Amino acid sequence: MANKIMCMGTSSHVGKSILTTALCRIFYRQGKRVVPFKAQNMALNSYVTRDGGEMGRAQVAQAEAAGMEPMVDMNPVLLKPTGNSCSQVIIMGKPVGNMSAREYHKGYSLKAFEAVKESLARLDKEYDTIVIEGAGSPAEVNLKANDIVNMRVAKYLNAPVLLIADIDRGGALASLVGTLELLDEDERELVKGLVINKFRGDVSLLTPAIDFLEEKTGKPVLGIIPHIEKMGIDDEDSVSLQEKITVEEGADIKIAVIQTPKISNFTDFDALSNEADVSVYYVQDIADFGNPDIVILPGSKNTTEDMLYLDNSGIGELIKEHASAGKAVIGICGGYQMLGEKIMDPQHTESENDEVTGLGLLGMNTLFAEKKLTSQVKADCIELVFLGQKISAGDLAGYEIHMGQTEFTKASDSHPFVIKERSRKSCHSVEGTACVKGNVFGTYIHGIFDNDIFRRKLLNAVRLTKGLEPLANNRNVLAEKQQNYERLADIVEQNLDMKKLREIMGESDL
Repeated sequence: MANKIMCMGTSSHVGKSILTTALCRIFYRQGKRVVPFKAQNMALNSYVTRDGGEMGRAQVAQAEAAGMEPMVDMNPVLLKPTGNSCSQVIIMGKPVGNMSAREYHKGYSLKAFEAVKESLARLDKEYDTIVIEGAGSPAEVNLKANDIVNMRVAKYLNAPVLLIADIDRGGALASLVGTLELLDEDERELVKGLVINKFRGDVSLLTPAIDFLEEKTGKPVLGIIPHIEKMGIDDEDSVSLQEKITVEEGADIKIAVIQTPKISNFTDFDALSNEADVSVYYVQDIADFGNPDIVILPGSKNTTEDMLYLDNSGIGELIKEHASAGKAVIGICGGYQMLGEKIMDPQHTESENDEVTGLGLLGMNTLFAEKKLTSQVKADCIELVFLGQKISAGDLAGYEIHMGQTEFTKASDSHPFVIKERSRKSCHSVEGTACVKGNVFGTYIHGIFDNDIFRRKLLNAVRLTKGLEPLANNRNVLAEKQQNYERLADIVEQNLDMKKLREIMGESDL
């Protein structure tokens, strides 16, 4: 039977995912067989496992930190909001249908908890340590009866809980005390320690607050984790995008990512934003559009609604003007579909819209089907004509998550990507489209910018159009991720009372 520790927060975006990631790496480098777990994720950032299952991105980062490959047992329930208080429900990596919030919380969530228990049973047998993440706050009284991710999990496992607050946003002491007050007595008993996250400044100035907290709650403060700049670890929530709306002055290349209401998989662009010569910023309004070198349309959980948003907001017209001026436009997955002529959804797979008109920058139409394609892929890029350069790169790794089937309407457009392996099976599948003008292309492949050679060739094509010298590729995104996990673990280990944590977990040999 595995030892357990659970990270809960006083609210969303306080650092539960990050602390879970840190603990996974700390235990991993101590030689533990450690696995992350989150019973239910509500997120539009998702990932496809090797066997084609869909899961939340946060558990992918945690799995990487734990030195293992992601699997759906780490996140057995995934909710992907589609709009109008409705979500696609994914159980053990496979969609089971769309449900309203009322349908799910009042009727289905406790059924989904059976999948949670089955996953936990498997993990309990295979691993030494399970690091569990909660969601939001355990003190949401209106959701508590049907909650399957916070205290229901802790009580089911009798798992000790760390309660985390973000001091950077203010009100950390009140949120910790208030959360504990709203818990039932048996739930409060499971909370074994408090953690204050994202602290800036002289920690000694916090001593009176720590003394107050421990006296008021009877719970020890296990650590004060400093604010970590440029952490370099995938974000789970789109809340973090509010911090990425400003263009960095002095950057050679400016990339505008259009933040549609149902944006998904925005982690696709992290590798771009970490380039020294690039500034990536997110655009929600025409006033924020600026003068980018590249416009990227990201993935979407509701492509037709996001396309209508582009039309109604005026951003769609700006994108077309940008493309007509010969500047670069790139679409990924749902964004790729929006670059076409029509998006048709007669079965109302994603929305109530039968058909919407796309931007018309690529010669293609997309028809939605009920079956979702989820697979890891390997692909080759063969002579992608982009801004006057021919880009070729082999062995591109990525993954597909889409329900649309795309048909091409212009013989003049090229199809520069060839998928040669899908879900570990060899294939030859022509994929992606590029316009004859050479400044617009799209693909279904998520994670394509994580491929170092392809990314740098793409950016160098932009540099050449601006009269700048091309740069050599000197990055390895996968290696950087591992370095970032190490850095995070070092910081948390230095600022968390590991001896006390050992006692809480019932371990003596950490």
